[in-house]
Amino acid sequence: MRSKFTKLLIGVCASFALGAAASAQKFEGLAETPPMGWNSWNTFATNINEELIIGVADSMVENGMRDAGYIYINLDDGWMMRERDENGDLVPDPEKFPNGLKHLADYLHERGFKFGIYGDAGRKTCAGYPGNQGHEYQDARKYAEWGVDYLKYDWCSTESRDAVEAYTTMRDALYAAGRPVVFSMCEWGTAEPWLWAEDIGHLWRTTGDIISCYDCVQEWSMGWKKILDLQMSLNPGINGLEGYAGPGHWNDPDMMEVGNHGISDVESKSHFSLWAILAAPLIAGNDVREMTPQIVDILTNEEAIAMNQDALGKQGTRIYQDDEKEIWLKYLEGGDFGVCVLNASEEKRETTMEWAQFQNHFATWNTSYEIRDVWAGANLGTTDEHPEVTQLLEPHEVMLFRLNFIESTK
Repeated sequence: MRSKFTKLLIGVCASFALGAAASAQKFEGLAETPPMGWNSWNTFATNINEELIIGVADSMVENGMRDAGYIYINLDDGWMMRERDENGDLVPDPEKFPNGLKHLADYLHERGFKFGIYGDAGRKTCAGYPGNQGHEYQDARKYAEWGVDYLKYDWCSTESRDAVEAYTTMRDALYAAGRPVVFSMCEWGTAEPWLWAEDIGHLWRTTGDIISCYDCVQEWSMGWKKILDLQMSLNPGINGLEGYAGPGHWNDPDMMEVGNHGISDVESKSHFSLWAILAAPLIAGNDVREMTPQIVDILTNEEAIAMNQDALGKQGTRIYQDDEKEIWLKYLEGGDFGVCVLNASEEKRETTMEWAQFQNHFATWNTSYEIRDVWAGANLGTTDEHPEVTQLLEPHEVMLFRLNFIESTK
């Protein structure tokens, strides 16, 4: 049995820990708009190295992605050795990263990027490398030493660990290390993080992993349309998850598969459009060193990105759905709206957007809006002049509009 002294000591330590935790917080002022960048996992899995990351960074400068806002370059699982060193520190794999991660971070910082890294709340990462459990403060100090700006924190090998405790512990460790870090919580939505994570992380995964397809399902991974639908059904009794997102705290439907094998250019454009409407983090997952001009144009479309990065920070929501068509609406600054219309059928068909369908969503229907077709880069007139817009859409294709407020017509 424990002695009275031991019990007293435990109580003192617990009180101290609670006091320290109370003074810790996530770093404020980060991710005021959804983070934009690139992650290695979707295309390369654990096959990553310094040469690849430098090539990615150089390509993102050349193809305009950096200047379009993609500033985070994030290593995913597999960057470290299989065991910690004699001091218990994580060690970058010297064959993959011969100059170390500080050298790589410096290279990225010098070119206007921020450096992201991967960790896990369990004893092992999803690929079997050392996790952070029991080493959170030690590892956070190492991340700060290396110049890390973004941490994706996974949920493998956690067994019965409590998610709130696990993510709060790493949040506090990052704060104690003193270097501002965007904290990306990859808990897969199993503990409904949208209900409790706003004060812990800057973004949190809402589902299992995305894979490169429209609506396929493989075990717990799924295509982007399946994940899109879950954003509306994960919160029973309420429209969807849109009420939990905002500046500094975002629902994360996972990285994008835009430009990857298994998704057509049409589906890539639709995928990107709907992630923009969702105010989702725009983290590319393709090989940006080898992209067609069409994929570059999709990923760097200024108007779609502006909708995603709108300072109001409102996540879009689905306001209409049938077997053929879905309509998604996003509130924007200045009384503007983003509107995405998806041909959800498997057939090419004429699809119509009637602005009168918005009567329950506009502040007042007696208002005129300029209709901007984002993908055509064209103004189509006003909602008064054109009460509906019809386009011939391929299966899974979208129309993406920005409705710019003009004036009241009362």
